[in-house]
Amino acid sequence: MSRDSNARPSGGKARPKLPRKDFPLRIHKGTGYWCKKVHGVVHYFGKIADDPKGVAAEEEWARVKDDLYAGREPRTANPDALTVEQLAFRFLAHKEQLRDNGELNPRTYQGYFASCQTVVEVLDKNRCRPVANLVPDDFRKLRAILAKTRMAVALGNEIMRVRSIFKFAFDEGLILSPMRFGQAFGKPKKEIVDAARESHRLEHGLRMFEAHEIRAILAACGQPLKAMVLLAINCGFGQTDLSSLPTQAVDLGKGWVGFARVKTSVSRRIPLWPETIAAIREWLPRRPKAKDPADAKLLFLTCRGSRWVKLNATGSPADALGQEFAKVVANRKLKRSRRSFYALRHTFETIAGETADQIAVDVVMGHKIKGMAANYIERIGDDRLRRVVEHVRAWLFPVPDDGTTDPSKENAGICDPNDPCDPGQRDRGSDGSHGAKGSQNREPDAEPILRLYVG
Repeated sequence: MSRDSNARPSGGKARPKLPRKDFPLRIHKGTGYWCKKVHGVVHYFGKIADDPKGVAAEEEWARVKDDLYAGREPRTANPDALTVEQLAFRFLAHKEQLRDNGELNPRTYQGYFASCQTVVEVLDKNRCRPVANLVPDDFRKLRAILAKTRMAVALGNEIMRVRSIFKFAFDEGLILSPMRFGQAFGKPKKEIVDAARESHRLEHGLRMFEAHEIRAILAACGQPLKAMVLLAINCGFGQTDLSSLPTQAVDLGKGWVGFARVKTSVSRRIPLWPETIAAIREWLPRRPKAKDPADAKLLFLTCRGSRWVKLNATGSPADALGQEFAKVVANRKLKRSRRSFYALRHTFETIAGETADQIAVDVVMGHKIKGMAANYIERIGDDRLRRVVEHVRAWLFPVPDDGTTDPSKENAGICDPNDPCDPGQRDRGSDGSHGAKGSQNREPDAEPILRLYVG
């Protein structure tokens, strides 16, 4: 490419035609050169006689156009220079290895994959832009594009993923110096994030369900959706947790589920409500055979024997559970912006937090305990975990205002092994005889009442 704002190349042949209507370059009259005028300056891209179809000229234009439009002097082409696309491939190859070794969550890999796609499409549209040619103006442009489709929190997460791509390049010695992103390519400030959240709350309401709404949803759910909704509000499980939950992790006899959170790998041990246990027992005989042998041990499968949440070829999730839940919510006229299945997890955190035992709530949610306390806490007592989940249950299934108790739920709370749920045993005297209440509730030849023990 050559540049001259005044002089004109010599030569005087008849003007040829453009290769196609959308060809980006023009033919300079009377010179026989491909050219383009940018900011009042004519730039030339070789003789038409040497490149009649403009292939080389168009490639050179693609290489330098971003610099020209930005008012920068294009750098000399280097065929061995690392391009943005090549960096993206190397970065994803590294992350794929971590994913295959079990060191990186597939959902996290999907986020990196999507970020690489965006970076290449914006910064290296013609697949030839050297990483060394990127300047802060490029990242300012990228941030403006990202901000059009993302709220403050999502924008901040995406910016950090993009930064990690170029940090990888420097750490691996692929570029000689750290990338200069400029001051504009930073995460939104906390004040901006808080303001965006508050604005969304004012416009759409809280990102949670009220007790009467969850009861309405449960009444409209068939199996296994009913069991999954109960597990979500009982244990704070998300879609991926439920889709990956193995049958052996659920002990219906003792009424506990022990399953590490998929996203963080933080171990969890959570007491189950009687309603949750009953729903799971109702589902088990209907559970279909797994289509993929790798899914044979999963508790929940679709009617076709597949996982409820799967990753497609690009790593993005296909969430059948979220789709089915959305249908029920829409049918009950409860649809609201961002109030998806995951809002049940928000609901659990909100209501369970009323117990003022945040550490126990964090353990149930699968959050890492923050602060210095994390180095000293060795265990959380079962009584604290019961108190948290039972508080949410009491909120969801309250006692009627008249003080009476629903017969189906009487004495059905989460029990201690030393405090049997059998009302007859509770009122039995030391000599083994029933007290007044026990004799009223049970006949001598009555069938024994089902006991649920937790321990």
